[in-house]
Amino acid sequence: MRQPELARYAARSEESRGRVYAEPYKDKRLAFERDRDRIIHCAAFRRLEYKTQVFVNHEGDYYRTRLTHSLEVSQIARGIARALHLNQDLVETLALAHDLGHTPFGHTGEQVLNRMMQGHGGFEHNRQSLRIVDLLEERYPEFNGLNLSWEVREGIIKHSSAYDKAGSTAITDFEPEQRATLEAQIIDLADEIAYNNHDIDDGLKAGYISLQALSQVELWQETFRSIGQKYPLIGEKRQVLQTISYLIRDLIQDLVDTTSHNILATGIETLADLRNQPQNLAAFSTKMRQKNSELKKFLYKNLYRHHKVELMRVKAERFLTLLFENYTKNPTLLPQDHQARFDEYGTERVICDYIASMTDRYAQDEYKRLYEPFERA
Repeated sequence: MRQPELARYAARSEESRGRVYAEPYKDKRLAFERDRDRIIHCAAFRRLEYKTQVFVNHEGDYYRTRLTHSLEVSQIARGIARALHLNQDLVETLALAHDLGHTPFGHTGEQVLNRMMQGHGGFEHNRQSLRIVDLLEERYPEFNGLNLSWEVREGIIKHSSAYDKAGSTAITDFEPEQRATLEAQIIDLADEIAYNNHDIDDGLKAGYISLQALSQVELWQETFRSIGQKYPLIGEKRQVLQTISYLIRDLIQDLVDTTSHNILATGIETLADLRNQPQNLAAFSTKMRQKNSELKKFLYKNLYRHHKVELMRVKAERFLTLLFENYTKNPTLLPQDHQARFDEYGTERVICDYIASMTDRYAQDEYKRLYEPFERA
C-alpha cells in the first residue's frame, strides 16, 4: 500500500534542522530513513534482545524482551501514523530508539543506577538513550555517536509515559517550552498500547494472572465477551489472542479519532502551530483513558507486583548494587576502553554506562565472576 500524502503538520525529512556533524553520504536516503537504519544497526539496539521487559530472559523463550517490545511499538505506531498522515520513517525511528537506554532488569536496574548515581547526575533511561546515540556508539570515523537528526534526538529525550520522563533540565537543548512533533507524541501512547497488551499475553502464559481475575477489568471483559459471541466455537487460547488483537485495534482507533478531533478543534495547520500548543494533541478519549487506567492498575497489582516478579526484582537490585559498588572500589575491573574514558566523563558515569549497557545475562555472569570463588574469570 502506498504511503498517503503527509499532513501539513507532519515532520518532513527535507525540513529537518539537521545533524550536529556534516557528513558526505554514500546514497540518497531521506534523513529519517537514514536515522532508522542507524538505530537498527547499532550495538545498543541488538542488546535489547536480552534485556528484561517483565520476565527475565532465562525464564523462557516466549516472553517479550525490550527488542520485541520495541518492534511491537513500531508496528502499532506506524499504523497510527498512516491513519493520521504522519511521517512513518520518523515514527518508526523513534519507536525503535525509545528504549535504547534501558538497563538490564528493566525499571529495577534504572532505579538502582539512579540511586547509585546520586551526587553524580543521576540516571534516567531517556537521557541514557540520547547519550548512546550522541556519544557512546562508536561506528563512524569522524565523530562519536550516530549523528542523528535533531527531530529524532528531540523525540528521544521528550519521550514520556507513566514510567519514564527525562525531566525539564535534560531537554534544555530541545525547546522544552514547545511540543514535540506529533510523530514523537504518538510514541508515548503506542508504547502504552504495546506493553499493556503484550503484558497480558505474557502474564496469562506464565500463569501469573488468570482470565477469572481479568474478567473484573471492563476493557478486557467486554472485548473478550464479544469475541466469544462472534466465534462461539473458538478455543480459549485463540479467544485470548483475538481479544488482545481487537483491544489493540480499539485503542489505536480511539487514539486516531481523538487526536484527529484535537487537531481540528485547535485549528492546527502547520508544524509550527503544533509546537506552540499548550499540551500534546495525541491522546485517548476520556472514556478510553479511564478504561485503560483500570487495566494498568490491574497489571500493576497482579503482574508487576506478583511475588515471583518481586523475587527477581529483589535479586536484581542486590547484584546490580554490588556490581556498582565493586567497580567503584576497583575501577580497573572495567575493560580498557571504558577505563580510558574515566578522565573525560568521571569514573562513576563510566561505570554507570557500562552497567546500563549490560544484558540481563551478562550482568548475571559478571556477578558470578566477581562473587563466586570457583567461577572462571
